[in-house]
Amino acid sequence: MAVEFRVLGPVRATIGERPVDLGHARQRCVLAVLLIEANQWLSADQLLDRAWGDRVPHGGRNTLYGYLSRLRRALRDTHEAHIVHRANGYELVVDEDAVDVHRFRRLVAFARAETDQARALELAERASALWRGEALLGLDTPWTTTVRNALERERFAADTDRLDLALRLGRHSALLPELTDRTTAHPLNEHVTAQLMLALYRAGRQAEALDQYRRLRARLADELGAEPGSELRRLHQRILSADPDLTAPEEDRSPVTPRQLPAAPAPFTGRVPELAALDRALLGASGDASGEVVTGTVAIGGVGGIGKTWLALSWAHRNLHRFPDGQLFVDLQGFSPAGDPVDPADALRGFLAALGVAPDRAQSNPDVLYRSLMAGRRALVVLDNAATADQVVPLLPGSPTCTVLVTSRTSLPSLIDRHGAHHLPLGVLTPGESRALLTSRLGAHRTDAEPDAVDELVGLCGRHPLALAITARHAATRPRLPLAELAAELREPGLDALDHETDVTASLPAVLSWSLHRLTARQRMVFVLLGIAPGPDIDVPAAASLTGLTTAEARRALRVLEDHSLLDRHPHGRHAMHDLVRAFAASAADQLPEPEREAALERLTDFHLHTAHHAERLLNPHRPEIRLDPPVPGSRPLRLPDRAAALAWMDDHHLHLLAVQHTAATRRRHRVVWQIAWSLGTFHRLRGHVHDDLAVWQAAADAAAHLPDPAARILAHRLLGHALAELERHDRAITHLHRALALAREHHDLTQQAHTQHALTWAWEQHGDDHRALEHARHALDLFRALDHPVWEATALNMVGWYAARVGEYDDAREHCRAALDLYRRHGDPDGEADTLDSFGWIEHHTGHHREAIDHYRQALALYRTVGNTTEAADTLNNLGHPHTALGDHTRARAAWQEALDLYRRQGRHADAERVQAHLADLDAAVRRGTT
Repeated sequence: MAVEFRVLGPVRATIGERPVDLGHARQRCVLAVLLIEANQWLSADQLLDRAWGDRVPHGGRNTLYGYLSRLRRALRDTHEAHIVHRANGYELVVDEDAVDVHRFRRLVAFARAETDQARALELAERASALWRGEALLGLDTPWTTTVRNALERERFAADTDRLDLALRLGRHSALLPELTDRTTAHPLNEHVTAQLMLALYRAGRQAEALDQYRRLRARLADELGAEPGSELRRLHQRILSADPDLTAPEEDRSPVTPRQLPAAPAPFTGRVPELAALDRALLGASGDASGEVVTGTVAIGGVGGIGKTWLALSWAHRNLHRFPDGQLFVDLQGFSPAGDPVDPADALRGFLAALGVAPDRAQSNPDVLYRSLMAGRRALVVLDNAATADQVVPLLPGSPTCTVLVTSRTSLPSLIDRHGAHHLPLGVLTPGESRALLTSRLGAHRTDAEPDAVDELVGLCGRHPLALAITARHAATRPRLPLAELAAELREPGLDALDHETDVTASLPAVLSWSLHRLTARQRMVFVLLGIAPGPDIDVPAAASLTGLTTAEARRALRVLEDHSLLDRHPHGRHAMHDLVRAFAASAADQLPEPEREAALERLTDFHLHTAHHAERLLNPHRPEIRLDPPVPGSRPLRLPDRAAALAWMDDHHLHLLAVQHTAATRRRHRVVWQIAWSLGTFHRLRGHVHDDLAVWQAAADAAAHLPDPAARILAHRLLGHALAELERHDRAITHLHRALALAREHHDLTQQAHTQHALTWAWEQHGDDHRALEHARHALDLFRALDHPVWEATALNMVGWYAARVGEYDDAREHCRAALDLYRRHGDPDGEADTLDSFGWIEHHTGHHREAIDHYRQALALYRTVGNTTEAADTLNNLGHPHTALGDHTRARAAWQEALDLYRRQGRHADAERVQAHLADLDAAVRRGTT
């Protein structure tokens, strides 16, 4: 099969349609040097200089020899290309027609020598079609830069000759899009402007042709202080006088092959899975690159600046050879600073012009004419930046031989439903792709010098391609600025570092703002309120309270924002914004009056507070209750059906409750701050969130100091002290607990005195003083009995039993624990029952009754799992390992301790985890010694 080498774009080699693995970029660079200099001998020094420039690594010759060896193996299957070694140098022996750059030069030479103009144009168009983007794409050495620039000059000259030929053959209508782009790219080139002027004049657009001359003349005067040359001035005069000799010759009726694709994005980084997904959708289920038929429609969706157009153009340029009958492209401006989207009728006229249709022929049934001209063509149509499916449908070619790529910020549901389009959602880059993008823009020497700063920049940009590109531009235009300083700028709140005052297309806030143009006032309101909502994401009930809408209205609004790629749908009904989109939404919240923003936050706060309070009552119905004010109008807290639903809701909304408390503290909502902390209490205990518990009670204690209610201050000091004791910060724990006890005595609050005495038992146990813990447990028992609260009396009985056992008073311990177990069972408290069974397990183990201990521990563990108390379950598993060890059952001991270790690690209980690791190490040592 024929081999083909490409350097006019990404460096590639194929055998038939099968790609050859050329290795990484530096190895491809070595091959590129050999291809450009095909059939010429090059010394090893020349290869090193051209492939590495001034960055030849240590041991560079050995590296080069390795690359050449691998390339020889890769090219062996071609049977047509051989790397030959001779005289300390190398030569790639290959038919030059197999290398696109040499075939390009040969076709250009033939076209220039051909006397038949139609044949010359055909040769020139074949030469132009060989280009698949920027030459030597992705390679960066001084030599490749020099060669790339020289090749671009050759391409420009060849294209100029080709366009002159096409104009002489009457192809002016089809050339207009390309000539317009060339004039934009080369605004001071008089020949390019002359070509466009002539094409416009022949298309009946004399005024626009004259306007092009005026613009060029003004630019030449402003920038160079010069006048247009004599040839352009003569053409201008002939157009003014409507010189009949300028009339086009009879239009060539041979099929026109449009080449409207903009240049491939350079550099293009990553997106390998997405490119593969496009291959699968458009090359067949297998994504087989050898497939001849490329058909179908794919709609690429995603938020502004995510890289939809880059992906579409990159795929298109990689597959240009599959579309020999042309490529059409239009920016539909669905989301742009221009305002109104492009009318599909205007886009259709542009396509017909590109297909060589004269303006007068395009007036009658243009849609039918378009589909007729596209019928049977192997062509690509790229519809970029579509607003709606209504814009897209009239531009679908209708032929099964054509391929269509659509990009849009919306999902274009009717295009998927009615026209069978594949939807490809585009998200952020991977961390590796993000780093590669910065490296490609800034050079490895700069990113390698500050790897930590690069990682921080990737994180601060949220791996968003446009944000990364803007950041790379800031760094590239300030080469002496350390990347760490650039990261510090990005850490500032808001999106100022990603904004641009004059170029809106280089401003992330501006690009994102265009997505709002097609939203209703209500949808924009929902969008900006989501930007200030506390928490990482939101569900429909919370969104309804935030916005004051009904549940159905809120669900519809979220669906619209998701459809516009401003919101991502996550499992379990969660909706989240990208961090940068959220920052933009928060900045746009200033558009709402402050009272509206405050009312929205009040509704959302009450939703979370009242739902969490209700969940707490289900999780711990025997806990003394706190009173809440009624929720504000428009807030709709949930009524959870049972304990399991309460625990699940708290699991899902834990981070939101922490964020709501933080926001309340910032807004000086002091009562809400400590009420949120209270509502999290049982959940934190059940799930082992000891560090979060300390944080919320520290905030609650600070807030309670501003409240007139002494009960709030007592409770805050007591539970802050308990949280400190959990983390073994003894001195501070005792200080806060004694402060709580003093306040409770001062205000004659027996309930708070009892609970504080109970908390002091735990604090002294953590400090290792079981006797003082027992003393406080007996005080707590007396107080709870006086209060006639049987469940808390049971808790105190169990505590007395526990500490009595720890000081060796086992009979007294059993008596108190039996009494506790009886009360817990009579009053239906499985959590307390499990606590007491755990105490019994400890007593039996320490009195030598190991099997009875295991039985009690297993009963306790089953109850803890039933109520979802993973904190105490971890401790019971830790305890369970000891009687198993005592009985010589190392397998069960190891299983219990391993499970306990996993739970401790998940709960952040590092000291407990270390103790269990020590048990496991001792167990392994004992097994090795063959002892128990």
